[in-house]
Amino acid sequence: VYIWDMDETLILLKSLLNGSYAASFNGVKNMGKGKEIGKSWEKHILDVCDTFFFYEQIENHNEPCLNALREYDDGRDLSDYDFSSDGFDDPNKRRLAYRHRVIAEKYSKGLHTLLDQEMMKIWNDLYKLTDAYTDKWFTSARVLLEEQNVNVLVTSGSLVPSLVKCLLFRLDDLIVYSSWEVGKLQCFSWIKERFPNVRFCVIGDGSEECEAAETMKWPFIRIDMRPHRFPGLTMKTVNHYMEVIY
Repeated sequence: VYIWDMDETLILLKSLLNGSYAASFNGVKNMGKGKEIGKSWEKHILDVCDTFFFYEQIENHNEPCLNALREYDDGRDLSDYDFSSDGFDDPNKRRLAYRHRVIAEKYSKGLHTLLDQEMMKIWNDLYKLTDAYTDKWFTSARVLLEEQNVNVLVTSGSLVPSLVKCLLFRLDDLIVYSSWEVGKLQCFSWIKERFPNVRFCVIGDGSEECEAAETMKWPFIRIDMRPHRFPGLTMKTVNHYMEVIY
């Protein structure tokens, strides 16, 4: 099982917005272009969150994963359910569980079921532009993901925007955990329970996932502009880290 960090590992966004990605290339990259690309992604993420994923309603009710509230869901048919007038302002686990079920269904079906043709083209064009600007970072990350048996994403961001990022950045087949409130070590423990008797490898750019991996005695590969980045990180390198630990 490969456990991935999201931001600045599989997805570049913050480093585009603050110019640090361009700065690492010592003037070769146009920093202004990178920032504009980042701002476009921010707008897309927020629009999709609010339009399709109840984000305005549930922003203050973050959960660590999509099935966290399954016990509260009574299985009611939601085809004619009015989410705009069910009194959600009064915190209710069942109403939140209903929203999580709908979010999970939309996440599993993909963006093409949500966006019209015009928006799909805008999104695809932005993805291609970003991939070209970052020297195929997204494409090469996707290739590496497809070589693995099981990929799990653990992000320090809140759950709903992270799911939307997965959809927009074509990572929509990943299992996602949010460590926003519980921490990455707790998420790693849950993943170990979910996938018993297998080997694990953690790939990320931050100290928290590094320390959590060390606590779990799992190999950790740090993504950075140097030495490991996309493109460039290969299964040969990943396997080397695995062999050192296992």
